[in-house]
Amino acid sequence: MTLHLQKDLQQLKASVLGMSEAIADRVRRAIDSLVEHDTELAEQVIAGDAEIDDLEVRIEEEALKILALHQPVATDLRLVIALLKVNSDLERVGDLAVNVAERARFLATQPGIGIRLDFARMGEAALGMVNECLESLVQLDVALARKVIRNDQVVDDMNREMFMALQERMRQEPATIERAIHYLSASRHLERIADHATNIAEDVLFLVEGTVVRHTHEEYR
Repeated sequence: MTLHLQKDLQQLKASVLGMSEAIADRVRRAIDSLVEHDTELAEQVIAGDAEIDDLEVRIEEEALKILALHQPVATDLRLVIALLKVNSDLERVGDLAVNVAERARFLATQPGIGIRLDFARMGEAALGMVNECLESLVQLDVALARKVIRNDQVVDDMNREMFMALQERMRQEPATIERAIHYLSASRHLERIADHATNIAEDVLFLVEGTVVRHTHEEYR
């Protein structure tokens, strides 16, 4: 590895890690805004969307520059590819955090729908996956990455439970349908955040082991 390539790769890694910290913070704020009916937190997340988009574009440009100038091979090429994929997943997590915040902003102005919805638990599980997939990236920890992949099913099950509870509530009380749809959307967005955390964990396995595990989760569950 040339000195210039090493320097550029370190800068690319630093940029992705910086973006990951910003994304994790936005996910936490979005979840808190939903659980606590906090419109101010929701507005903060929504207002920060453009910043995340700019970071994603800047990191992609850094990666493409490395590919064009240095033409890396072997593990260096794998690193650039993995970081490009992580960058894309992080941007999508940022978008989903905004979607959750938008649902939270609306729901904070509405009365409840008469049933208990444990978004605190679901949000904690999804945010935990985000934090752990990012830690696995920093530490190149394949055991932690596999744990994230296994935990995806937990959030999927929570989303399914939320759907069934809200479906029954809408059937019993049609006046709650509009609010219930917003809750359903929030649940689905949290489930998708967990999916992207899983993608990042898979990218860690690809980076460390050269193993492609996407679409083959069963062996890790």
